Amino acid sequence: MTVELRAARGPPEFPRLLEVWRSAVEATHDFLTPEDVEYYAALVPGYLPEVELTVAVVDGRVAGFSGTGGGELHMLFVHNDFRGRGVGTALLREALGRYPALTLDVNEQNPQAAGFYARQGFVVVGRSETDGEGRPFPLLHLNRGQD
Repeated sequence: MTVELRAARGPPEFPRLLEVWRSAVEATHDFLTPEDVEYYAALVPGYLPEVELTVAVVDGRVAGFSGTGGGELHMLFVHNDFRGRGVGTALLREALGRYPALTLDVNEQNPQAAGFYARQGFVVVGRSETDGEGRPFPLLHLNRGQD
């Protein structure tokens, strides 16, 4: 499988990115209620223009995306149909190519994502009791361990 990476095409592409986000969140964020998912879904379109978006395309389909800025990975989501097929790794490597000292936060209650980042050499350097919206979803703060 070939993963093509490209810059996002701006607001016209945001509805598809939101579909990818929803698919990823519904597959991995089982700690969120349906109401929580809707709360965050309403916020995502406002976050997208604030980051540098990279889109992963497989066989002509948007399979995932990441958002970076200021040396931070602010978001990385892979559509459930493409999980475990190298899309997340491709997006993360691209971000690391631009920001070798990349930092990121991951939901503590999402062990799949935490494990993915640990396998990529990230280590926990801190923890917050709440997420960026002040809601009770703890975040782990990660950076690259020493190689």
